[in-house]
Amino acid sequence: MARTGTQSIERVVGMLRVVASRGRRGMRIADVVTMSGLPMSTCFRMLQRLELEGLVLRDPLTRKYHLGPLLHELGLLAEPRYRLSELCDAAMHAIAEETQDTVYLSERRGMEAICTSRVLGDYPIKALTLDVGIRRPMGVGAGGLAILSALPAADIEPIIEANDARYAKFGAFAPGFVRQAVAETHARGYAFLDSAATPGTAAVGVAFPPHNPVAAISVAAISSRLGAKRRDEVAKVIQREVRGICALLRAESAGTVHGPRGGPR
Repeated sequence: MARTGTQSIERVVGMLRVVASRGRRGMRIADVVTMSGLPMSTCFRMLQRLELEGLVLRDPLTRKYHLGPLLHELGLLAEPRYRLSELCDAAMHAIAEETQDTVYLSERRGMEAICTSRVLGDYPIKALTLDVGIRRPMGVGAGGLAILSALPAADIEPIIEANDARYAKFGAFAPGFVRQAVAETHARGYAFLDSAATPGTAAVGVAFPPHNPVAAISVAAISSRLGAKRRDEVAKVIQREVRGICALLRAESAGTVHGPRGGPR
C-alpha cells in the first residue's frame, strides 16, 4: 500500500509539472495526454480532482488547464525561503541596460532548470524564448547548460542520461549534442547556444556560485547580435554581475544583508 501511495503522489506531481510546462499559456487536455503518456480517461479524472482541490484551474473559454489558486497560496508561504530572484534583480536590470537584450534567471530544480525571473532590454527585437515558470531539462538553453557544465564531473553524465529521451523534443538537441555543448562550455568559460532550442536566437549563460551552482543568468538575443566578439563581451558583463550576486549570497548566508532601510532582513 505504501508503494501505491508513493506512486500516486509521483503521478500527481508529474501531472502538475506537465501543466506547468507551458508556463502561463495553459494546456489543453490533449496536450496533457501527449506529454504525460497517460490515457485520456486517467488524465481527465486526475485533472478533475486537482481542480476540485484548487491545484489546477480550467479556463471555461479556452478549455486550457492552468496551475490553480492553492499553489499560489502555498507559494506565498514558501516565498521568503526562496528569494534568489530578489537578490538577482538589480544585477539583471544592470545587464539588461548594458546589453539591451533579454536577461533570464534560471534555477536548478533536480535535473531541470526553471526560469524564475526575466528582464527585458530596450533593443526593439526581443528574444522571448522563455516565460517565468517554464521548466526544461538541464542542458536545454544557455542557463541550464551553464548550470549543468559547472557541476562536478561525476554528476553531469547521470543528468544527461536521465534527460536523454527529453532532449530530442527540443530543436537541435540530437544525441550527443549536450555532451559536446558541455565540453565547449568548459573550454570557453561560459555557455553559448545558437539556434538550438529556438531557431534564430542565441544566448550566453553563466552559472553561480562557481563550485556549487544553483542558478545561472543568461542573455538571449537574435543570433546576429551574438557573434563571436560580442558574445565574449556579454559574457564578461554577466560574469561581473554574477560576482556581485555571489557576494550578496555570502552576506546573506552570514546574516549581514540589510533591507532597504538599513535593518537586517
